Amino acid sequence: MMRNNNLGRARLQPCRCVGSMKRALAPAGHVRAILVLFLGSFAASAQNAAPNPSDAKPKADILFVHANVYTGVPANTPFASIDREEAIAVRGDRILAVGKTIDLQKTMKSPETLVVDLGGHFVMPGFNDAHLHLADAGAQKLGVDLEGVKSIDELRERLAAKVAVARAGEWILGGGWDETVWPVKVLPNRWDLDEVSNGHPVFLDRVDGHLAVANTRALQLASINLASRDPLGGHIDRNETGEPTGILRDTAQHAVRAVIPPPSHDQLRRAAEVALADLAEHGVTSAQDYSPNWENFQVYQELENEGKLTARISEWLPFDDSIDTLQKKRDSHPQSDLMLHTGMLKGFMDGSMGGHTAALSEPYADDPKTSGLPRYDAEKLNTMAKERVLAGFQLGFHAIGDKGIQMALDAFSGAEKVAKEANVKAANGGDDYRLRVEHAQCPTLAQIGQFKQLKVIASMQPSHVLSDMRWAEARLGPKRAATCYPWAAFLNKGVMLAFGTDYPVEIVSPFRGLYAAITRKSEDGKQEFFPEQRITMDQAIAAYTADSAFAEFEEKEKGKLTPGMLADFVVLDRDITAASPEKLLATKVLRTVVGGKTVYEAK
Repeated sequence: MMRNNNLGRARLQPCRCVGSMKRALAPAGHVRAILVLFLGSFAASAQNAAPNPSDAKPKADILFVHANVYTGVPANTPFASIDREEAIAVRGDRILAVGKTIDLQKTMKSPETLVVDLGGHFVMPGFNDAHLHLADAGAQKLGVDLEGVKSIDELRERLAAKVAVARAGEWILGGGWDETVWPVKVLPNRWDLDEVSNGHPVFLDRVDGHLAVANTRALQLASINLASRDPLGGHIDRNETGEPTGILRDTAQHAVRAVIPPPSHDQLRRAAEVALADLAEHGVTSAQDYSPNWENFQVYQELENEGKLTARISEWLPFDDSIDTLQKKRDSHPQSDLMLHTGMLKGFMDGSMGGHTAALSEPYADDPKTSGLPRYDAEKLNTMAKERVLAGFQLGFHAIGDKGIQMALDAFSGAEKVAKEANVKAANGGDDYRLRVEHAQCPTLAQIGQFKQLKVIASMQPSHVLSDMRWAEARLGPKRAATCYPWAAFLNKGVMLAFGTDYPVEIVSPFRGLYAAITRKSEDGKQEFFPEQRITMDQAIAAYTADSAFAEFEEKEKGKLTPGMLADFVVLDRDITAASPEKLLATKVLRTVVGGKTVYEAK
């Protein structure tokens, strides 16, 4: 604008000069000479004032240069599957341009531009974890963290250490144990805990969250005893005399959880900060979270208001809440806020395969007495699904066994039909409701076809294979196991995949998920699980970035490194598209950037 004003003033000057020359009655030859000199000077001035195309471009706040940028955009060349660039220009929280380092420095740099040299390191879109539990992850790290315990004795040692520093009568909480990795693969019981709990009530989640063990004091406070009945979708394990053993499956845990004192605001905040720091360190820039205590969302709001929210959060709401409650929660925070907003409604069709509670159409191969625990009466489920889609909500149903998956697909089919008949629009204003099955671990081939027909998204966690391959075939038998975790079958059918970790069920590192997706081998490489379901690295990265953004209606905002998209990206210590699978597991994040701001930098 200033340049145009100067040019305007230059154009007025000849008139003033000519007028003054006339008033001075200068000789005609002198006037012509002066005019020639003046017009030549004016032409030069005008030429100098003409806008330079490069000067007209907006300048970057930050230039990230000398990098190997994996944009996520398919390449139009036989030599690469995805476009690569060298530099990223950021203005505000958006990508201004990507291109060659020399070009962006020439056209986008101003004296105020910060230049960050990335030393040739690999850059890619930030990971968007499509399924995790931030509050549970933070609470587990602050409580008795049992991730990786190798035996019941080690579990008791960690519990005893926590008891030693606890206040009198304080509840001892924690989780992450997995008996399938112990030498003696037997579930812990109440008496195992009683010996070291010193009168404290104790409640410890299994790694999958669908089974927990409580000690005697906790069972007493929850009034779980010989006379207690199993709730719908739950089971109380008992010994030969009918006494509860302390193992509570799925909804049977609710009685204990109801008597645990709620965490304080400070405890929730510390848990959120710990979990968010873990995300940043592992390159996760967006999180699709289910932390159903509404106070957790309020903590995220608080962090955002203080400028301390380091990942974008789409917070899921409980499917079972009333529509009035759901609408009030949705309306309490702007849906347009790209850092934090409420998202889909999460419902549970069944439990977990590890706990024998995933709902199957036929009994478990290693426990013919059970075929799992469905959580809904079909008629009630279908009615609720229709009501909530008509109210404009996206639905995502946890379903692992083929029976649970069929419950979800049937409910989705009816809900989508009534929504279209009523002309109810989805979150993006269209009629693609992006209904999701969370986990979708063991579908039949016919069900994979239904996913495609209904445009249902398969929201999956590939790292589960690394934990489950030890026992999945024994649980199901080889025929059913062959269609479990069928990533290739979904993609070949045209079904959208969205990848996550189910953190803290698995560690939040996306590199374990990428490794699992492309190899389907154990981390030591000694075991392989139906390798025909492997996918390519480009497909796996897309499922963790652009396609997980699609699953939350945000594919126009993030998931690719192109101009106009949010400046969310990660810098890694190696090119994961070129690294061997073994090296992939050792990948380190050097820098995590959210909205152009560095939220993590390796020391």
